[in-house]
Amino acid sequence: MTKDTDRYKNSIKLFKRAAKVIPQGIYGHLTPVIVAPLASPYYVEKTKGCKYWDVDGNEYIDYMCSYGPMVLGYNHPEVDKAAEEQKKKADICNHPGEIMVELAEHINKLIPIADWVVFGKNGADMTNHSLMIARHHTKRKKIIMAKGAYHGTAPWASGPGHAGVIDEDVQNLVFVTWGDLNEFNEAVEKYKGEIAGTILTPYHHPTWANQVMPPKGYWQGVRKTCDEEGIILILDDIRAGFRLNLQGSHELFGFKPDISCYCKAIANGYALSAMVGTEKMRISASSVFYTGSYWLSAVPMAASLATLKILKRDNVVEKIKKMGELLKAGLEEMAQAHDLEVEVTGPPATQFMTFKDRGDFRNSQLFSVEAIKRGVFFHPHHNWFVSAAHERADIEKSINVADEAFKEVRRVFGPSE
Repeated sequence: MTKDTDRYKNSIKLFKRAAKVIPQGIYGHLTPVIVAPLASPYYVEKTKGCKYWDVDGNEYIDYMCSYGPMVLGYNHPEVDKAAEEQKKKADICNHPGEIMVELAEHINKLIPIADWVVFGKNGADMTNHSLMIARHHTKRKKIIMAKGAYHGTAPWASGPGHAGVIDEDVQNLVFVTWGDLNEFNEAVEKYKGEIAGTILTPYHHPTWANQVMPPKGYWQGVRKTCDEEGIILILDDIRAGFRLNLQGSHELFGFKPDISCYCKAIANGYALSAMVGTEKMRISASSVFYTGSYWLSAVPMAASLATLKILKRDNVVEKIKKMGELLKAGLEEMAQAHDLEVEVTGPPATQFMTFKDRGDFRNSQLFSVEAIKRGVFFHPHHNWFVSAAHERADIEKSINVADEAFKEVRRVFGPSE
């Protein structure tokens, strides 16, 4: 991988300081190891709209959107104004504010399955909470989840094989192939009467792999089996929620979960997550004690209410779909022009691109590095995000940059076979 240490002098200098006082310097999913060490920015200086600037002054059109939370644009004036006005009154206190009730009422009207809603900070807060509710409700232990899926930071969500995860953390998990209804039903039959719930994403969006849309009848079949066997159907809509359909991604795919978890785009970058559920889950949700010191802070709730209203008012779901379709078409056209075959998978608003005939991700890494050099941030291993702040001019520039990046991939790796 080409190193560009002059371009990232300040990033590297700051990282050396960080490494002395912070494990790994930058840890978790933001670690530069996942993107391209010494060939992409490490630290951000400022943000605006669909762009950000690193500590070396380099500008980027952002297709990660903070890994999803930014949906309207960085520093959105209406959202920030709502948050600031609430901050002047109260944020963290001994009690929640009126804004909590207002936001809950809004979400309950917005999402058809929502008979109640609770709040947290991170997506993992809600996925953890949902499993506890399902287990309490059914008095069972086992949970079905998809191989390769990510549901948060808890050991069970990381899955086996990760450092620090022990056998006991995952012993009640049953792993199946996402989208394979027969395999799902076989797992239910094998552990008949033991499955408390299943937690699945609306479509499969693993890292390091193509995204998978649901086969015809998949979700309806899962719903039918859950009803017949008394299994709680939990939708992890953390990543896609409010980007594919304002009423929840399940509406797009034609099914109804018992519980649905949201975060990411719910508050345009302010720290908030939410879980909604049907009436039959209300008593169980009320019985499970799960909370945090910052969960009911008022400022992010004010930001969320403003965000959700703007998403509806400005028909943002339709806009980001359209911009995503333009990006997808442009990438495919440019790749073909360089005799490269790519696969752009997933919904247009949250798409991901891979090189079809390659056995590893070296070409994806090179493509991303070359795009980053030219001011467009594409991630080589994680799905991308389109926001309301991305305009046609941004998409066109990104496609032109992709043209140059594809040219370099062709030069280094040759044409597709």
